[in-house]
Amino acid sequence: MAWDEWEQLKAGAAERQPTQMRLNQLPPEPGGGSGGGGRQGDLEVHQKDLAAIGDAAFELHQNFERVSDHARAASQKAAGGLASQGFALGRALDHVASRWVDQSRSLLDATAHISNHLDYSQGAHAGDEVHIAGTISSISTLDTGFTERKGA
Repeated sequence: MAWDEWEQLKAGAAERQPTQMRLNQLPPEPGGGSGGGGRQGDLEVHQKDLAAIGDAAFELHQNFERVSDHARAASQKAAGGLASQGFALGRALDHVASRWVDQSRSLLDATAHISNHLDYSQGAHAGDEVHIAGTISSISTLDTGFTERKGA
């Protein structure tokens, strides 16, 4: 194959290929937005959603605590048996079991925190709304005072 032939083949292949990368995408929503039905606005918190998440965290906490303790006890028993027979694996398994305890506590603390926190989130958000409304209202009153003073 001659050099000219090679160049012709390359040019032909380039003509058959798209010259730009194309990404499949949805058409833009009218008025912008980031997907949520084009709706923008306030943060909404529904008790039903929070309760479901809180319940799942509580259930995970309860079930994991029971299962985790069984796994820890079995691992420590196996580690003791292996170590007493002179296997180095016994010490390693004991180390794994102690790390398991630390990691299990972290997970249990996190699930308890999530469950407890979500029990009070809706009330906290409602309190924030009252505070924000009061602050905006007082700014309006302050603006009126400045307008009256400027006119005097």
